[in-house]
Amino acid sequence: MPQPNINSVHVDAILTNISVAYLQNQDNFIADKVFPVIPVDKKSDKYFTYTKNDWFRDEAQRRAPGTESAGGGYNISTGTYSCDVYAFHKDVDDQTVANADAPLNPLREATEFVTRRMLLRKELQFVSDYFTTGVWADDVAGVASSPSSGETIKWSDYTNSDPIADIEAGKAEILGNTGMEANTLVLGYDVFKSLKNHPDLVDRIKYTSSQTITTDMIAAMFDIPRVMVAKAVKATNNEGATGAYAFAFGKGALLTHVAPNPGLLTPSAGYTFSWTGVSGGIGATIGTSQFRMESIKSDRVEAEMAWDNKVIASDLGYFWSSIVA
Repeated sequence: MPQPNINSVHVDAILTNISVAYLQNQDNFIADKVFPVIPVDKKSDKYFTYTKNDWFRDEAQRRAPGTESAGGGYNISTGTYSCDVYAFHKDVDDQTVANADAPLNPLREATEFVTRRMLLRKELQFVSDYFTTGVWADDVAGVASSPSSGETIKWSDYTNSDPIADIEAGKAEILGNTGMEANTLVLGYDVFKSLKNHPDLVDRIKYTSSQTITTDMIAAMFDIPRVMVAKAVKATNNEGATGAYAFAFGKGALLTHVAPNPGLLTPSAGYTFSWTGVSGGIGATIGTSQFRMESIKSDRVEAEMAWDNKVIASDLGYFWSSIVA
C-alpha cells in the first residue's frame, strides 16, 4: 500500500463552523400571539366584568313633552386572575466549560435550552386552557359519518365535509350571541394541512391562482382577519425511551373574537395576565438569569415567567375537536 495514505494525512477534528441541535423556530410557538398579553403588577388581582345582556336590551322609549326619559343601568361584577410561576434551569459545570471544543458554547446553549423548554410549557398550557372542549360556549366534534347535534363531518373527508359552511356557522354563532365578529382562527397543523388541500377551498382559487393555499388565502376565503397555524412539536416519550413526537395543538380548530387593542369596555375571548414581579420585571417575555452555584462548581442558567390564561368571554369562542382524522 502506498504511503502516506488518506488516513495518515488527516486527523478527524470537530468542525468549528457547524453544530447540530433541534431548536424549534420560535415562530412555531403561538401561545403569546393569539390573545392579548396583559402585564400586571400583582401575582393575583381582580378585574371588572359587565353583564352582557344589559347592553343589548331595547329600552329606549318615546318621550312626551314635559316628561322624564326612560332610563336604566348595567351591572358590574369582578373576575379574578392568579398567575402561576414557571421556571426551568440547566447547570453548566466548570469542567465542561473548560473542556468544550469550538464551536460549543455550553452557557449559550443552556440559555437556548431553557428558553425552548419554557416556550413549550406555555404552548402546552395554552392547549390545556383554551384549545380543548368544555371551555367555550360552542363545542363541535368531528365525526366520520352521520353527524348529530354538536357534530360535523371531519374536514379530512374531502367528499362529505363542508368546512366553509362550518366556519360560517361558527362566525354566525359568535356574531348572533355577542354582536362581535370573529377575527381569529387558530388551526392545529394537521387541520391546516387538510384544509389547504380540501377541494372546496382549492376550487375557489384554481381559476385565479396556481399557488399552494396559504394562511392569508384561507383568511381571505373565510373573511377572517387572522389565521394562525400552531406548529410546535412535543416529545411524548419519557427520558431514555424511544423518541416519539406529536404536534402540541393536536387536531382542533378555534374561532374567536380577540380584542385588537385591550382596554376598558373591550371584550375579548381571552386574555393572558403576565406578572411582572418575575422575569426581571418584564413579565410578558421569558426572563433568563445566570448565577453561581459554588457548591457544585457550576453556573446555573435559569428561565422564569408567570402567567394566567383566562377565558374572559366564553361566547366569543367556537371550538372544533378532532376535526380531521
